[in-house]
Amino acid sequence: MEDRRILESQDGDLAGHATRIGREFLAGFEAVERIDRPAISVFGSARVDEDDPVYKEAREVGRLLAEAGFAVVTGGGPGVMEAANRGARDGDGLSVGFNIELPHEQFENPYLDISLTFDHFYARKTMFVKAAEGFVIFPGGFGTLDELFESLTLIQTGKVLHFPVVLFNRGYWTPLLDWVRDRLLADGMVSPDDLELLEVTDDGEHAVATIAECYQRRCASIPSEPEKADAQ
Repeated sequence: MEDRRILESQDGDLAGHATRIGREFLAGFEAVERIDRPAISVFGSARVDEDDPVYKEAREVGRLLAEAGFAVVTGGGPGVMEAANRGARDGDGLSVGFNIELPHEQFENPYLDISLTFDHFYARKTMFVKAAEGFVIFPGGFGTLDELFESLTLIQTGKVLHFPVVLFNRGYWTPLLDWVRDRLLADGMVSPDDLELLEVTDDGEHAVATIAECYQRRCASIPSEPEKADAQ
């Protein structure tokens, strides 16, 4: 894998590595430019199959997002990603997948209108944020948690503007949020305002309405508190 080759490399080919990474970022930005409408990035486990309730919920949310006028952006693989892309097709919307070369588990799903496969996680993750007016996050593992906490960190620190982050499946996410309140908030590691960055729901229509309402009032164009402070 390319990231491993870079980290383990002792050949001194820094310029070559930088050139390849730069080309990948350029290809990603060009793919994002092809998205002709506001987009929502949807994350979740690659390990759920078509009969799983989570798959069915993600497909429904993908359809509702498409019918509301949003493109659906995923990691382009199986599981929740496939379900959301499939739902976008169900809703006659635009379905986008930013895939990644992995040794197992990840393959391109067949429901993509725009697709690009990355070698580097950091280039790929940039495109999820670059394209998005919001995130919907379904149950998942380490990769899904990585996307969740990176999005919150970017918003919290003012590196991106404040867009909605919707956690889908209250039963799955509540124990994590309880820990955040009971430990991180109680110990002063986060502030009460940080908890307001999240919306939790079990209802697809509510998830899409939250995103649509934010988009209509341009809440993602409102600077976060760190950015306001920097401007003063």
